[in-house]
Amino acid sequence: VQLQASGGGLVQAGGSLRLSCAVSGRTFSYYGMGWFRQAPGKEREFVAAISRSGGTTGYADSVKGRFTISRDNAKNTVYLQMNSLKPEDTAVYYCAANRNGYTVVSGSYDYWGQGTLVTVSS
Repeated sequence: VQLQASGGGLVQAGGSLRLSCAVSGRTFSYYGMGWFRQAPGKEREFVAAISRSGGTTGYADSVKGRFTISRDNAKNTVYLQMNSLKPEDTAVYYCAANRNGYTVVSGSYDYWGQGTLVTVSS
């Protein structure tokens, strides 16, 4: 299974970005998917997760109401729409796939993408 994240970049505070993560190698709908991030000098943290069907989603408190996770099983892609971005959202964002479905626990994810950098300027 390979995950390819894209869509990061430089944006001003208050702006928006949409991250994408394309998954290949196995049936995409088999996996629960998640987004995580790691800021410089900090631990990796959970951002959002979505179930196999997309019917269940979960968010970190820090992004709730601003970020939306979604998936298109026909396109083997999971998305993270990020609105009202803040400088503290600056991090490398990683997508991940879990064979056992929906989870917010990073240690439960089996496959990880390479990360895409999001920089939010003040």
